[in-house]
Amino acid sequence: MAKKAALSMTYIGGPTALIEFDRLKLITDPAFDPAGGEYVAGPVTLWKTEGPALDAASVDKIDAVLLSHDHHFDNLDRSGRELLASAGQVITTEEGAARLGGNATGLAHWQTIELPGPDGRILRVTGAPARHGPEGGDRGPVIGFVLQFTDDPENAIYVSGDTVWYEGVEEVLRRFPIKIAVLFLGAARVPVSPSHVTFTAEEGVRVARALPNAKIVPLHYEGWKHFSEGRDVIARTFADAGLAHQLQWLVAGKPVPIE
Repeated sequence: MAKKAALSMTYIGGPTALIEFDRLKLITDPAFDPAGGEYVAGPVTLWKTEGPALDAASVDKIDAVLLSHDHHFDNLDRSGRELLASAGQVITTEEGAARLGGNATGLAHWQTIELPGPDGRILRVTGAPARHGPEGGDRGPVIGFVLQFTDDPENAIYVSGDTVWYEGVEEVLRRFPIKIAVLFLGAARVPVSPSHVTFTAEEGVRVARALPNAKIVPLHYEGWKHFSEGRDVIARTFADAGLAHQLQWLVAGKPVPIE
């Protein structure tokens, strides 16, 4: 039987976390600009309210970037975009890979890519369905990720990316033995959408109920003005549901071992 991989996560800010998984270094949606930035994209303006806990230089030698999508500044800001070229590879949507070029690889939903790890281990990355908003009103193609070592597939990590609860997420939770679910929460709201475009705390509870033996790691719930639910709402909603024990909060700038 394969030894369970050591796992730690370091919260950098917003959607950005460093995942160290059996000595492989992965980073989610890199956003490293300082606080105070204003980002205009068509009819939407985003404001960054908090800077990163670590700068990009301190997280070098990244094996892979897990980029849920490239077309929104809160998931890939200017400094984050500069980091991409120095990573081993960037795994993202097919549309995003076509725009980024270079070391970017696009995944369709359920498609897999394999990353060589230390001691000959192989990390399989599967593209997980995601929908960035209500049906018919989503904010463009996005993708989540499921991470599994091929010799230890029963300890899967799910990184949701920017998504709401819908049948694609339900299918991910049915298909994989997820032990850690990294959820992009915050109930983000922008003027062009009639609804939230990322998980609400209540939707996070639905994930937790579907995965009663999993740890839930909140991400992307602060640091930008367009979030409508912060840590207090998430904590209270899970406590009211009797599921506070499933929450695993990360610490800004410090690695947290995840069991």
